[in-house]
Amino acid sequence: MSKTYYVCKYTPVELLRALGGDCEILNEMPEGFDRAEQVAHPNICGFGKSVLEEVLAGNIKELVLVNCCDTIRSVYDILKDSGQMDFLYMIDMLHCDIECSRERTAAQLKELAETYGAYKEKSFDKKVFLEAFQPKERIQKPHLAVLGARMGQELFQMTEAAMPLPVVNETCVYNRSVGENLPTEEMDFDTLMEWYAGELLHQIPCMRMMDHAGRKVLYQDPSLKGIIYHTVKFCDFYSFEYADIKGHTDVPLLKIESDFTLQSSGQLSTRLEAFAESLGIQDETKKEKVMGKGYYAGIDSGSTSTDVVILDKNREIISSVIMPTGAGAANGAERALEEALKQAKLNREDLDAVVTTGYGRTAISDGDKSITEITCHARGAHFLDPRVRTVVDIGGQDSKVIRLNEDGSVKNFVMNDKCAAGTGRFLEMMAKTMEMSLDELSQVGLSYQEDITISSMCTVFAESEVVSLIAQNKHTDDIVHGLNKAVAAKTASLVKRVGGEEAYMMTGGVAQNKGLVKTLEERLGTSLVISPKSQLCGALGAALFAADM
Repeated sequence: MSKTYYVCKYTPVELLRALGGDCEILNEMPEGFDRAEQVAHPNICGFGKSVLEEVLAGNIKELVLVNCCDTIRSVYDILKDSGQMDFLYMIDMLHCDIECSRERTAAQLKELAETYGAYKEKSFDKKVFLEAFQPKERIQKPHLAVLGARMGQELFQMTEAAMPLPVVNETCVYNRSVGENLPTEEMDFDTLMEWYAGELLHQIPCMRMMDHAGRKVLYQDPSLKGIIYHTVKFCDFYSFEYADIKGHTDVPLLKIESDFTLQSSGQLSTRLEAFAESLGIQDETKKEKVMGKGYYAGIDSGSTSTDVVILDKNREIISSVIMPTGAGAANGAERALEEALKQAKLNREDLDAVVTTGYGRTAISDGDKSITEITCHARGAHFLDPRVRTVVDIGGQDSKVIRLNEDGSVKNFVMNDKCAAGTGRFLEMMAKTMEMSLDELSQVGLSYQEDITISSMCTVFAESEVVSLIAQNKHTDDIVHGLNKAVAAKTASLVKRVGGEEAYMMTGGVAQNKGLVKTLEERLGTSLVISPKSQLCGALGAALFAADM
């Protein structure tokens, strides 16, 4: 029997089941939108494309939609024209819970019952209808919640795996609350539909309902210990709610955005893990402390370089290495660790603990624990200078700004990990375009004459601008200064988003770029702490965590 899929908590699934339907939520994240993008507008949201992708792939033949936004209306129109559906129905749920809304909804429920019943060749079964209601009890123990727009099930499973507490999905279809007070069996069909309409409309409201205040129950729960607020690319329903929650709750809050593909969920793993670490909830499976020789290693596996720091029992750095990562994170880490051990005149068995961090941390098996670079850079920066409250790290494939508490723990952070703009990769590409090495690029731009502006932060378009400027015989210092301004502007916007405060420290290899450092200082209106060990900050933080194990 074919399943009937639905996408919204206002879908009358109990009615569909009473008419012979086998209902299931449609919430999978595809690998891409190859089919959907051939028939849909490019700016339709990722969820709408995921629905189209599943249907056009032949996986869904029965679908009931609720007209909650323009995307769903577009999806309905496309699918209606496709001719691939055995059953397709759109419900127009209204925006408030008042008498006329309930009357209109009850009328729609009767129309759906007639249409769906004829399709299934089934009559309404009151007993099945009443048994289909499964009231959801709200969790009372300490937990985290995902709020905002719907989150794909694969991303939610990743979120659950990353968090130290149970996670409740409070998005869209998953915070359904229907049937808490069941009607009597004596009610006839028309009376049941009138009651049912009221139940559907009286749920915890979604963002399209007028009663936005009713959503406060989702984030004013005393057992709630943290919020992951999820939005979908091109959906503008939820932005203002996030701002409201941010101003009315004291629990830790992380905002993430996905385009509803599996690839986008993978990009979010570092943010989720760093948020979990920032909660400060101890791992109950902490490694048993053993008496060893008192040496600890941290390995920071970045996209460009792999850095290793070895500490002794007094937490003094006795060895440090920076090597190109090469083709594989695991091989790069092994080579860098061997070199660090060689410098320190130690063997692998002399190390009491090894902590890995960075882009390739999960690929390294030779470690006792993996910790995100967010947490490790914070710890390393605090160790180097306890005055630091904001860390700016421009890495090879992403850039991040981290706010610190007084003890060096993470207070807040933001990342640019969806685009090469403002990263070390951006600078590397520009250096190649100008036929310079990164070291050469880092030394020029200090003595510019013309204040050139690079208007595009897209790596491809910026490269075209640089080529054009070279053709115009613009001076190298002037062009590089323009590039430094572009990166500084992007970084400063991250600083503003995280609420940066002094003192600032810049970490990572880009901290050696004197022109960029000067330009960023001018943009921020303050000086940056640049340590000789800035590029080792992540590995240093990892080694410090190893010493705590």
